Amino acid sequence: MAELSRRKVLISGTAMGALGALGMISPAQAEDSLSGDWTWPASGSIAGSGSGADPRWVWDDVADPLLASLFDRGVIPEVNRLLYDWNRNDQPLPAGLPEDLRAFIEQARQLPSWADPTLLDAGARFHALKGNYIVVLTIVGAGMLATAIPKEARAVYYSAGGADLKDRIAKTNILAYAVRPQNAWGAGGTAVVEAVKTRLVHAAVRHLLKSSPHWSGPVPISQEDMLVTWHTLATYSMRGMREWKVRISSAEAEGYLHSVQMLGHMLGIRDEFLPATWDSSYTQSDLVLPRNMGPTPEGVELNAILRDMLAELTSPGGIDKSLVNAFARYLTGNQVADWNGIRREPLWDPAVKTAWPLLVQFREGLIGLPLVPAAAWLLDEMVKTWTTYYLTKGAETKIVIPTGNRPS
Repeated sequence: MAELSRRKVLISGTAMGALGALGMISPAQAEDSLSGDWTWPASGSIAGSGSGADPRWVWDDVADPLLASLFDRGVIPEVNRLLYDWNRNDQPLPAGLPEDLRAFIEQARQLPSWADPTLLDAGARFHALKGNYIVVLTIVGAGMLATAIPKEARAVYYSAGGADLKDRIAKTNILAYAVRPQNAWGAGGTAVVEAVKTRLVHAAVRHLLKSSPHWSGPVPISQEDMLVTWHTLATYSMRGMREWKVRISSAEAEGYLHSVQMLGHMLGIRDEFLPATWDSSYTQSDLVLPRNMGPTPEGVELNAILRDMLAELTSPGGIDKSLVNAFARYLTGNQVADWNGIRREPLWDPAVKTAWPLLVQFREGLIGLPLVPAAAWLLDEMVKTWTTYYLTKGAETKIVIPTGNRPS
């Protein structure tokens, strides 16, 4: 492995392999690479061309000034009250909203011209068929990855959500589960609403963190920051399922990609930055992930909270912290796990590495039940408990615009 260039490893590797290759560069080297030009070709995007802008220095030029104005006018609490019961895509906006906010939402809730109902239906079917794997990778795995992304970890930690991570995750999962149903983006669905609300939240966090004494450097949640998060969900999950030999038809892969492209667009990522194909997605991921990942004290603390929560939720089934540590290391790779302060588990690390792929192969009909070890079923129970809890928790809260940063 050491004889291969990092670039070759990242291109050829799947989810865990690509993340493991991060260990071949130091955080300082990754930071230095930020000074390079934006090399990903816009010809590989949904738009097919681009402005040439570097996404590291592009934010949301529509939502950001709007939220700054709403804060200046002191109307955020009233906006949250009015939008609290705005839930369905086809639901009219409530009366009383500021006119500039109403105009923004009416525009932001429109689906892009390239939205394809047939592909969105295929994406929803894929979510239904492969939901267990998607949950593992986009909720458990991506959650662990997020704490090894310095700007994301610090933005979460010092914003209001960092003070109550359970509530923060519950609100994040509202959006995650809104995009899964068959009619997620249509009348009666909720994905449009939750995406627009999340876009407003992102703009609010950008505005608020600038005044935090703990924040330094560029404004958070740039277009590249959003792309990094998008890849920890979309590209990472597809690579993971490919590595686990999950059966995915070309139509299913195309439908899944279309659903996550839609999510990115509705969150405010420009079409010139959104990959048009899985191949272009892999190429872009290999560019933006390595240079945006590394350790932070905030990330280590957040990751410890995440693992404590997961172990607490699953302890009735006999699952303890050691198994959670091993599963997190398996999903993210050794380098990311070390950055996150996850200790090695000599007993469970090799067991999980063997057991989980066998469980997937059994589910895919590739092997018989006797070959699946007991550890695999413990992991399966862990994921089910985690998912059930946050589905319930998510139903009890709403996505609202924060009014301040993390209390000191």
